[in-house]
Amino acid sequence: MRTGIHYWNYTTPGGAPAIAGDIVATAEAAEAGGFDQFTVMDHWFQMDASGDAAEPMLEAYTTLGFVAAHTHRMRIGPLVVGVTYRHPGLLAKTATTLDVLSGGRSFFGIGAAWYEREHQALGVPFPPIAERFERLDETLRIVEQMWSDDDGPFEGRHYRLAATLNSPQPVAAPHPPIMIGGKGRRKTLRLAAQHAQIVNFTSADPEELTELLGVLRRHCDDVGTDYDAIEKQALAARLNPDAPDWLDQVKRLRDLGIDLVVLSVRPNRQLEWVERLANDVVPRIAEV
Repeated sequence: MRTGIHYWNYTTPGGAPAIAGDIVATAEAAEAGGFDQFTVMDHWFQMDASGDAAEPMLEAYTTLGFVAAHTHRMRIGPLVVGVTYRHPGLLAKTATTLDVLSGGRSFFGIGAAWYEREHQALGVPFPPIAERFERLDETLRIVEQMWSDDDGPFEGRHYRLAATLNSPQPVAAPHPPIMIGGKGRRKTLRLAAQHAQIVNFTSADPEELTELLGVLRRHCDDVGTDYDAIEKQALAARLNPDAPDWLDQVKRLRDLGIDLVVLSVRPNRQLEWVERLANDVVPRIAEV
């Protein structure tokens, strides 16, 4: 199995002046330590469930461009973009820029968005969930069109583009892998079956994953997609390498068909924690 590291918290003992150096050191340690993927959140505020909204939070794509300049092997991308945060045409250009500058190492992670508080605070429209999923579907189709030979117009219910011109095209062929993040049974996983090359499940519970993978398989059968061709990831933020059964937990994920386990940094000791994982956890997961 493979491992990814999720850099979701920018709180460091040195404050804002220390953030850039910590990101570089952590990303370099992750790459040297065998991690296959480096991700950051796409939020403006820290999540209420994870800390104070006023904790440091950087813009995702700017951060990923910075990481790209200091790494050479790891796949990088947002886990995941909220569809409401950027106009889809500009989002496609931004994602393409990251892919070109990273040498084709990016993926395109996206979801329907959920954090209403930060939208209200910064004055960004936050439509009802049904509309957000409509916008997600249109955004996926716009991005796919911009990453194709078709540079003609796009006419949707929510977005109208006169020309989907995108030059240069991504380095990754045929385009950066599309990741759908979440675990919504009816809409999220159906969109994943239709568009995604990667699915990131925001769960590492084997029972829940068994159900979610079954739902994804049924959606793939319905739309004629190859279920086995989709990479499956599990966000195992609470995996505790000090627990005696942690490797058994990973093996259960492997047996379910999970390809990559996403681990998370710890606030105030991002580098220290990644070095610990690189020494004690990543090699053992690679053997599974």
